[in-house]
Amino acid sequence: MLKKLLAALSLAAIISTVAPSMGEAAVTTPQSKAITTAKTQLGVPYKWGGMTSKGFDCSGLVKFSYSKAGKTLPRTAAEMYKKGTRVSKLVPGDLMFFAPSKAARPTHVSIYMGSGKMIHAASSKGVSIASTSNTYWKPKYIGAKRI
Repeated sequence: MLKKLLAALSLAAIISTVAPSMGEAAVTTPQSKAITTAKTQLGVPYKWGGMTSKGFDCSGLVKFSYSKAGKTLPRTAAEMYKKGTRVSKLVPGDLMFFAPSKAARPTHVSIYMGSGKMIHAASSKGVSIASTSNTYWKPKYIGAKRI
């Protein structure tokens, strides 16, 4: 019995030194969950005011995705822009905001995926992935927020 207890304690000690590095890869954040949720909606058509898998507008997709990740966001891009912390170096899960001009309020929002990609609901393509350096979106970019 004592040998089994000592063996179990030894195994527990070994696991406790290895587990943190193993567990780090398995950690899911609200940001990664939101990206995963948004990816499951790829191809869903654009629908003005849409907030379901039957159709999304840009803020509807972001709100839906973050809701599934346990975060409550406002309904519109302009309201979302008032939340979170402004960031200049993007990490996956950050919200990217776009406007017709640098002085205007945001009219479009997307989720940054990393590697220069964003996922959003575009009126022309529905839920899709685009490059952050896209010639249409890049000049309209006004900033990002971390939720």
